[in-house]
Amino acid sequence: MLARPTMIQNRPLHLLRFADKQRGRIGWFVVVGCVAAAVHWGVATGMVAFAHWAPLQANVVGWIVALTVSFTGHHQLSFRGHGASVGSAGLRFLCISGGGFLVNELAYALLLRWTSARYDLLLACVLVSVAGATYLLSRHWAFLRSAER
Repeated sequence: MLARPTMIQNRPLHLLRFADKQRGRIGWFVVVGCVAAAVHWGVATGMVAFAHWAPLQANVVGWIVALTVSFTGHHQLSFRGHGASVGSAGLRFLCISGGGFLVNELAYALLLRWTSARYDLLLACVLVSVAGATYLLSRHWAFLRSAER
């Protein structure tokens, strides 16, 4: 039996397109997030290793540098076509990223104090753990056109 043009395997075509779009967004989010996390980690650990900064201060510099990488990538790739202005999306993204960074810095400080694990491994763990919440907030608030109304 042939499927109707608007149905594929008993699923409406618009739902399949939505699912494909979400997979694309998530894929780009992972790529951009990994690049931004690598930049954050590289800058922070570089500041500790070569400039002899304390890990918590170096973490701030790493976040600031990675923030620009992250916003640019998410604006252009992960959530392209979102329709929100650069200014409003940027401000909302800064709020999300800043909140995520506060969680990051607090968790990192506690882990540095309470464990004897290496600072670079702890930072990697903290960066990965904050990523999921960042995606959800970015998707449903920062890059959402209706939030401007």
